[in-house]
Amino acid sequence: MARRISKSPKPRRASAGASAHLPTRDEILTFINENPDRAGKRDIAKAFNLKGDARIYLKDMLRDLANEGLVEKRAKRLTTKGALPHVAVLDITSRDEDGGLIATPAEWDATGEKAPEVLIRPSRGDKGPAPGIGDRVLAKIFPTTEKTGPAYTARIMKRLEHRRDAVLGVLRQTSDGEWRIEPVERRQAELVVDSGALNDAKAGDLVEVNVTRAGRYGLARASVRQVVGSIDSEKALSMIAIHAHEIPHVFPEAVLREAEAAKPATMAHREDWRALPLVTIDPADAKDHDDAVHAEPDSDPSNPGGHVVTVAIADVSAYVLPGSALDREALKRGNSVYFPDRVVPMLPERISNDLCSLKELVDRPALAVRMIFTAEGRKRSHSFHRVMMRSAARLAYPQAQAAIDGAPDEKTGPILDTILKPLWEAYRALKRGRDEREPLELDLPEKKILLDTEGKVDKVVIPPRLDAHKLIEEFMIQANVAAAETLERKRQPLIFRTHDAPSMIKQETLREFLHTLDISLAKGAQLKPGQFNQILKRVEGSAHEELVNQVVLRSQSQAEYSPDNIGHFGLNLHRYAHFTSPIRRYADLIVHRALIGALGLGPGGITPDEEAQLEEIAALISATERRAMAAERDTIDRLIAHHLATQIGNEFQGRISGVTKSGLFVALATYGADGFIPISTLGAEYYLYDEANHAVTGERSGKGYRLGDIVDVRLVEALPIAGALRFEMVSEPHPMPASMRSHHKSSRAMRGRRGRPSGIPRGKRRGRS
Repeated sequence: MARRISKSPKPRRASAGASAHLPTRDEILTFINENPDRAGKRDIAKAFNLKGDARIYLKDMLRDLANEGLVEKRAKRLTTKGALPHVAVLDITSRDEDGGLIATPAEWDATGEKAPEVLIRPSRGDKGPAPGIGDRVLAKIFPTTEKTGPAYTARIMKRLEHRRDAVLGVLRQTSDGEWRIEPVERRQAELVVDSGALNDAKAGDLVEVNVTRAGRYGLARASVRQVVGSIDSEKALSMIAIHAHEIPHVFPEAVLREAEAAKPATMAHREDWRALPLVTIDPADAKDHDDAVHAEPDSDPSNPGGHVVTVAIADVSAYVLPGSALDREALKRGNSVYFPDRVVPMLPERISNDLCSLKELVDRPALAVRMIFTAEGRKRSHSFHRVMMRSAARLAYPQAQAAIDGAPDEKTGPILDTILKPLWEAYRALKRGRDEREPLELDLPEKKILLDTEGKVDKVVIPPRLDAHKLIEEFMIQANVAAAETLERKRQPLIFRTHDAPSMIKQETLREFLHTLDISLAKGAQLKPGQFNQILKRVEGSAHEELVNQVVLRSQSQAEYSPDNIGHFGLNLHRYAHFTSPIRRYADLIVHRALIGALGLGPGGITPDEEAQLEEIAALISATERRAMAAERDTIDRLIAHHLATQIGNEFQGRISGVTKSGLFVALATYGADGFIPISTLGAEYYLYDEANHAVTGERSGKGYRLGDIVDVRLVEALPIAGALRFEMVSEPHPMPASMRSHHKSSRAMRGRRGRPSGIPRGKRRGRS
């Protein structure tokens, strides 16, 4: 029986002064739910014919709904709390009792909550094979008002690559000689492999298997499809993430042939900038170099103390043409993925490490922007150019910084006065402009895992944050701004890098938390990044510094790609697009093509078909970015779990990085990886979970643990394949503030009793509370 899809009721019309005809709360919520494509404030006012004073009524109503957590602002639209975006990548996972296809978001990260289900709408006009279980699709999402069944329906916009039906696991042999597969996904049951279906695999190998037979009783049987590698090699751990997240990592033959056939770019449609001494400044181990910089004093007497800053970016669009095999593969990958032991590139090595890499003293095509800044770091003008350049020097961050700090070497010494010092002088001016702009300044240093020659964890370090890093970062930000401004001025459609302000519900949660520290946050105001910075400065150097930085970070929205410009809250910029890394991000390649087309810079510009598909492309590359982040995070978890597997029973110092109703996550001070402490092991009393204050407190004792607490823990379990650690708390709980204890009375009681069975929950790592 076909499921009926409810339609949005026709909204009542209301006159400006007739309160009897104003829409009710329920009518506004219904309209927002059923019109995800047109749920902005203006859309709602137009739908209900609200004018004059009635618009003030609507504004107040929407504010009340936001304060109650019933709606939140996403881009320029309003959505109900926790709603899916109106375009998303879905995996079709099952069928309902009526035979309808059920899907879930391909990448879901919502503090451990179960991913929402989506009913796929049948579409009679679709050509090609019908979608089925296992397919991945790009779809338009529509909330439904049905009381039962999935909360959303979806219309398929594009069918993506069919997902594999293979299972990834480790081959083991039991004491009685039977071969079994221990799946990487802990929720999957073990599989039995007949000795004739091993395909040369050995015990301890990480393998892909096909399920060949599943009976009603006993374990299912499988055959080995391919050997991925030995699980004893830590290099296999990143391969687990590659397979688990279905990251394309083998280039098709057609793509490699196209890359090998590419010829070096010529001077056609290019300015000759080879005499300009641009330099690249990158990590010491970088294999590709896609940005080069130059700065000099502005000779214009009307701009005293000003600077001319040039940023040149590899012209990937010269080699990756729209619709080509290279282009299709780059879009499918979306971005390069970086693991401690390997890189899965967006483009083949012939393109990324050779033809497009801005090698020292080698002619290379580039798209460059020349920007003029005042002495206070305010931009006066900019212009884009398609050029042929020649990098004057390849430098590493520490090398360039050492030269500025008074320790030049053979390479940096000759260019210190002519190239490096003008770069730093320009940066000092741009920094003044940045300080005036006041972007969000979170202090959360990232740890980097260093491997030895055998691919094992050698040490974990926090790389120093040098002015050389900040210089390149600020130059790239300004180049990205210039790209967005130019394309908006030309009315050229593009993909923006957007970052929305924190939702009202997240603001309210943050406000409640800060209140326990006697820190106030303005209520109902349009928050600016500078207000968060004032809070961070207030706790700088205190015991709460790390805690407040973490909680402020969690209050922020997730950055994404979109053809609709809402600005970038974190950077405090009105216009922002990714332009500076086309070798490793497809979004930047689209912006390059848009600039080439809008400015008439020769072949390789954006096509009408691409312009029509920008919404789909933005949704796809936002999904691949989240996929890459999850895969990188999972690999680090597995590496650390593998490294600590021989240290069961040892004690470590860590910091509580996440608090959930199930227990505590603790990040080890030395390694940064998270482990889990089930709440059932904390103590013999009821524990109250306080979501707003990121804490758990004993109901009788009033003592507990809170996000950011430094604690001692004992390692009791390490699962390298799952990337999971389980700890036991050693540190005693501490008294909670009285303001928190009064709040606990309305919180949910959680009972903790030693000895109860508990495991390590999936999907709740990295301190997600």
